[in-house]
Amino acid sequence: MSKLITPNDYGRFCEFLQKACGIVLGENKQYLVQSRLRKILSDEKVDSLGELVDRLTRSPRSPLREAVVDAMTTNETLWFRDTHPFRILAERLLPELSEKSTQGIRVWSAASSTGQEAYSISMVVDEYRRKNAGTFRAGLSVVGTDISQRVLDGARSGEYEMLAIGRGLSNERLDAYFAKLPSGNFKVRPEIQRGVEFRQLNLLESYAGLGKFDIVFCRNVLIYFSPELKKDILTRVHGTLRTGGYLILGASESLNGLPDLYEMIHCNPGIIYRAK
Repeated sequence: MSKLITPNDYGRFCEFLQKACGIVLGENKQYLVQSRLRKILSDEKVDSLGELVDRLTRSPRSPLREAVVDAMTTNETLWFRDTHPFRILAERLLPELSEKSTQGIRVWSAASSTGQEAYSISMVVDEYRRKNAGTFRAGLSVVGTDISQRVLDGARSGEYEMLAIGRGLSNERLDAYFAKLPSGNFKVRPEIQRGVEFRQLNLLESYAGLGKFDIVFCRNVLIYFSPELKKDILTRVHGTLRTGGYLILGASESLNGLPDLYEMIHCNPGIIYRAK
């Protein structure tokens, strides 16, 4: 980007980004925009942020739009992130759900990025089923969604470099659930990958095609949205939950309001929300 970002161009870009994917940028994030879009602007031979917004406005469904949103989206993740949601899943939610039905369990991993959360859920359920024979006989269905097709392609492959494997994954689970490839990468074993599917979804769009879930993990994504949009998303997430189903948010996120839809459950450590 050869020109400085003017306040007007920055404001226009912030408006575009919020409408496109819900992300709200702060007043002083010009450096972030500049660093994340530098390569795209160079490749596209765009001289300024204002020129980029003009092109995005003229072609709202272009590959350029997807590339810009992808670049501005944080795809940071790791295995068993924050630990306690997966402990709650194993020690509280799965026993409770197995008492209601032995048939199967459906989980939505919203903003699933490169797939670590979805596969972590699959591993926890597999461990539970091995210890409790006869539970969830119909198995597990995890739907992982993300706005970025690029990260979803990586998630579907189930293949990870050693650097990614080392972030939050124990040696025991690495040995149990991954196969080492000739390249030195590691691939999720078929029994873990089989129950997981990935779909492209913008959280601003309809969830009607997802079906109903027993549990929704919607973690570390709402922090980027406005309070009004958070409320809208969580209201629509409620519509995907079966009565008595559970919502799990990120460690720095909370459910403010919506008492008619959710009941707060303290798990010590951690808080989850039960759909009314």
